Amino acid sequence: MTDKPWQGDACSLVEAFRSGERSPAEELELVLDALAASELNAFSHVDPERARAAAEAADPNLPFGGLPIGIKQLDAVEGWPSTEASLVFRDRFSSHSSTMVERLTSLGGVVPVGQTTASEFGGLNVSVSKLNGVTHNPWKHGATTGGSSAGSAGAVAGGLVPLATGGDGGGSIRIPAGFCGLVGMKGTAGRIPRGPHTTIAPMTVVTGCLARSVRDVARYYDVCAGFDARDPYSLPRIDGWERDLGTRDLSGLRIGIAPDLGGRAVVRPEVAERVATAGEALARDAGLRVIDVSLNLPPLDVTWALANMAVLKIELGDLWPDCKDELTTEIAFGLEMASQMVDLDVVARGEAARTAANEAMADVFEQVDLLVCASNPDVAFPAHIFLNTRVGDEHVDAGNNGALTIPANISGNPAVSIPVETFDGLPVGMQVIGRHHEDALLLDLAALVERERPWPLVAPGAPC
Repeated sequence: MTDKPWQGDACSLVEAFRSGERSPAEELELVLDALAASELNAFSHVDPERARAAAEAADPNLPFGGLPIGIKQLDAVEGWPSTEASLVFRDRFSSHSSTMVERLTSLGGVVPVGQTTASEFGGLNVSVSKLNGVTHNPWKHGATTGGSSAGSAGAVAGGLVPLATGGDGGGSIRIPAGFCGLVGMKGTAGRIPRGPHTTIAPMTVVTGCLARSVRDVARYYDVCAGFDARDPYSLPRIDGWERDLGTRDLSGLRIGIAPDLGGRAVVRPEVAERVATAGEALARDAGLRVIDVSLNLPPLDVTWALANMAVLKIELGDLWPDCKDELTTEIAFGLEMASQMVDLDVVARGEAARTAANEAMADVFEQVDLLVCASNPDVAFPAHIFLNTRVGDEHVDAGNNGALTIPANISGNPAVSIPVETFDGLPVGMQVIGRHHEDALLLDLAALVERERPWPLVAPGAPC
């Protein structure tokens, strides 16, 4: 028996359980020991007793039977903290579990270990909050994991757990996947239901996972995807995600390669070069036709973003504005701006901006079948740089960080971040965006990259 948690992918650990090479109970103890020793700060809450009971009763014949898993801090688990990663709700607990968590436990057979850190209300793509402090990137201590699925990415890439849940409303799966060298799939909007008590607006948020391998994502979809009445916009169930992985004929499909997404972001040249090279290699491997694509994706209208602060206002209720000092500076600032600026005219302009974004994305997929760009404009920056907060000469542009991922959220298209060649010892992610409902095609492309140019399943030299 080894002295550290499983460093392979989730599916291979389940195979080890089935063969008797490992046991869920013994694996859990290794995970708990690793969490106690870890300096990543990837978990905000750990529940050993509940996890031990689940491990003892685990059925390895289930898809993820006995698998220790991290649950993102923003995903509801009955009896666990329901903080939304905010000091405002630090004493609140959940009265229910999300549909995704229920499916993971009942259909998948996972062992929930605890909650992974997130940015406050999922509103920022960084790995620091007033409640959690800094979550560190296992590839480089002190660097960001990205967000909002910060701890999920850190825990999986850091060798603590083989799989963790995530959510993506503007890149919150793909950004940390890109920064941490993981597979991050944002499915077509509605692929995995978000109920119960689903907040419908702004219709940009999807749920999913942070994974080490493509087959882990496919199996996750087999367990979690499919319609649920408590999310009226969820999609019908499709079976065979893992079974059919890699079976589709990709030859002849048209692919556009635009690392900066037509100038939507300022991309570091070394990152752009690696993404372009990886996109061209993918085209060769799959027999794709590279097309010069014309991109005119509009910027996200600030009025649309401000109007969506209404969802956060519902969450805070009468606590706002008295809770202002407990909120992250950027979240408080956004609420103040929205309170002052949002009226019927602003809401109308925001919805017009959404329509324009949808039309522009539709125009792209009349030209090509697939679109490649970078997942992030740069490799992971220092975690202490909090978006627009300047620290000496160090600065991260909040508008630039996330500009490459937001368009697929607005339009609802599926998109996947795939690890490619590193730069300066840090991961680079290639994002592939596809047409609505062609999620399986993106997973096939990711699996092809994985086979031809394998990536490290955990960060080299990770504490575990």
